[in-house]
Amino acid sequence: MADPHEQLAVALFSEVFMADQLARNRISRALPKGMELSHFSVLNHLANVADERTPAQLADAFHVTRGAMTNTLAKLEWAGHIHIRPDWDDARRKFVSLSPAGRSARDAALASIAPILTDLVRAIGNDKVRAVLPILRELRTRLGKDG
Repeated sequence: MADPHEQLAVALFSEVFMADQLARNRISRALPKGMELSHFSVLNHLANVADERTPAQLADAFHVTRGAMTNTLAKLEWAGHIHIRPDWDDARRKFVSLSPAGRSARDAALASIAPILTDLVRAIGNDKVRAVLPILRELRTRLGKDG
């Protein structure tokens, strides 16, 4: 591994993967009892979009299989956090929306994890976080492209 680009790439992604694992672990432990990170992610996504989404759109947004998304949505529906309705024009399709209980659950979860995130940003420093955000966004965008 003499190529300096390869060494840099391995070092970068080693840090990204480890940070991801540690963040998921810490956030998962702080979420309200019974809520999984995937549940919070879907609730948060629905809270930030103005319209209903199909299960396929949600699966695409999270880069998971439709089966995995269907499983998550079933748990959220059972908990009363989302509403799933049929498409009146195409009975094969469904639409998902956030329920008032789901918004409350998302807000409670956000309140439980916000101090952790805020403390991390405070410890790192606002300027450093602002400086790295464009790089992380570009990484996400490039990784999200097909291919």
